[in-house]
Amino acid sequence: MIFFFPQRDTMRRVVRQSKFRHVFGQAVKNDQCYDDIRVSRVTWDSSFCAVNPRFVAIIIEASGGGAFLVLPLHKTGRIDKSYPTVCGHTGPVLDIDWCPHNDQVIASGSEDCTVMVWQIPENGLTLSLTEPVVILEGHSKRVGIVAWHPTARNVLLSAGCDNAIIIWNVGTGEALINLDDMHSDMIYNVSWNRNGSLICTASKDKKVRVIDPRKQEIVAEKEKAHEGARPMRAIFLADGNVFTTGFSRMSERQLALWNPKNMEEPIALHEMDTSNGVLLPFYDPDTSIIYLCGKGDSSIRYFEITDESPYVHYLNTFSSKEPQRGMGYMPKRGLDVNKCEIARFFKLHERKCEPIIMTVPRKSDLFQDDLYPDTAGPEAALEAEEWFEGKNADPLLISLKDGYIPGKNRDLKVVKKNILDSKPTANKKCDLISIPKKTADAASGQNEAKLDEILKEIKSIKDTICNQDERISKLEQQMAKIAA
Repeated sequence: MIFFFPQRDTMRRVVRQSKFRHVFGQAVKNDQCYDDIRVSRVTWDSSFCAVNPRFVAIIIEASGGGAFLVLPLHKTGRIDKSYPTVCGHTGPVLDIDWCPHNDQVIASGSEDCTVMVWQIPENGLTLSLTEPVVILEGHSKRVGIVAWHPTARNVLLSAGCDNAIIIWNVGTGEALINLDDMHSDMIYNVSWNRNGSLICTASKDKKVRVIDPRKQEIVAEKEKAHEGARPMRAIFLADGNVFTTGFSRMSERQLALWNPKNMEEPIALHEMDTSNGVLLPFYDPDTSIIYLCGKGDSSIRYFEITDESPYVHYLNTFSSKEPQRGMGYMPKRGLDVNKCEIARFFKLHERKCEPIIMTVPRKSDLFQDDLYPDTAGPEAALEAEEWFEGKNADPLLISLKDGYIPGKNRDLKVVKKNILDSKPTANKKCDLISIPKKTADAASGQNEAKLDEILKEIKSIKDTICNQDERISKLEQQMAKIAA
C-alpha cells in the first residue's frame, strides 16, 4: 500500500477529525534563543542536542578533543566564548543523551571509542568539567549512539562503528551484554521499546532488526526496509509497531510503519520528497504524534499515527528560513501545560539554538486532560540488576495537572569492582605461582602507585586542553573586537 503525496499538497485533501489538526509551531523571540554557539561540524547524523526540564546540552566545535555545552534552560541570550564546557573526550563527541531518571546525569559517545557518563551540578557548570563519573570502555571504533533504558535505573546502551551494541550497568561500570555479531555493517540508530524489553535497529545493510538484548537473539528483521542507499532510522511506537524513515531507490524520502510480528509488507508506506537530508523522527507516545526533522531542512513535518487507514496521517508542517544542523526534543514533563504546549524543539543553527514551541489552540485556560494523559515520570520502575535478571516494567506515570516541578536528584554513584583484585593478564599462570608472597604484594603496591601516576597525568593533560580552549576563545574575542 503506497501513498504518494507531493511536497506542496501533502495529504491536505483528506479532511479527518483530530484534536491535533490545528497544531501550530512558533519560534521564540530572539532574546529567548541561545546565541553565539559554535555548533559541531562533525559529519555524523545524530541530533547534536539533548534537552530535559533543567538543561539544554549542545555538541560544539572544540580544538584538541571533544566537548559539549550544558546550559540551564533560563540561560538564554549570548553565550560567552569562555563559558565552561564538558570536555573530557580526546576526540569529537558524536552523541549525547540525558538520563530519563536523573536530570543531572548525561552520557556522551565519542570518536575516541569511549562512552562517558557525567554528573552536572544542580545549578549548571561554573568550571569546565573534565572528570566523568565513569568511563565505559569496550568499543574498538568510534561510538556514535548512546541511549538510556526507559524504565531501568543506570542501564545504558551504546553502539559503535565496530557494529557492536553494548549494554552497560553504569552503577558498576560493567558491560553486561555485548551484541557484536548481529550487524554486518554500520548501525544507523537504536531505539528501545516502551518497557525496554526489546530494541530495534536500522543498519547500513538496509535491514531493520528487532532484537531481544537479554536473550541475545533477533526476534524479527526486514531486508531492504527502504531500498535507497542513504541512512535509515527506526523507532518503536507505544503499541509495539516500528516506524522507519529512509529513501527509495529513486532517492525519494520515505516513511513506513511495520508490525514486527509480520514484516513482509509495511502497514503503510509514504513517499515524501526528493531532499537528501536524513529524517530524524521524534515520537510522543502520549499523543501518538511523530515529528520528522530532516537534517539540512528548514521544516518540521508532523504526523498522527492511528489504527485506522491510512494509519499515518499528515497534520501540518512548521517552516522557517534557516536550515537545521540538529534538533533537541523536550520530554513531556518539561512543557508548559497552561499554554497547551504539546512539544518543544531546540533547533540548532550554525551559531545558535532556537526553541520552537508546538501548541494546540484552545480557548479555555483550564487544564486540558485530553492533551495531557499521565506521562512517563522521572522515577525508575526497575533497578539495573532486576532488568538484567529478566524483569520488565512499564514507565511509572505522573500527572501534569499541576505542572511538573523537578525534584532533587540523587548523585550517581559508581561502585566499580576493583581492577587491582583481578590478576594481571600479561603474566602467565606459572609465573604468578612461582613469585613469593612478599614480592607479589610489592608488585601490587607498585601497580597501584603506577596507576595513580597515570590517572594524575591524564587529568593534568585534560585540564591543559580545557584551559587552552578557553584561552583560544578569549583571543578570538580580542581579535573580533580589534576587527570591529
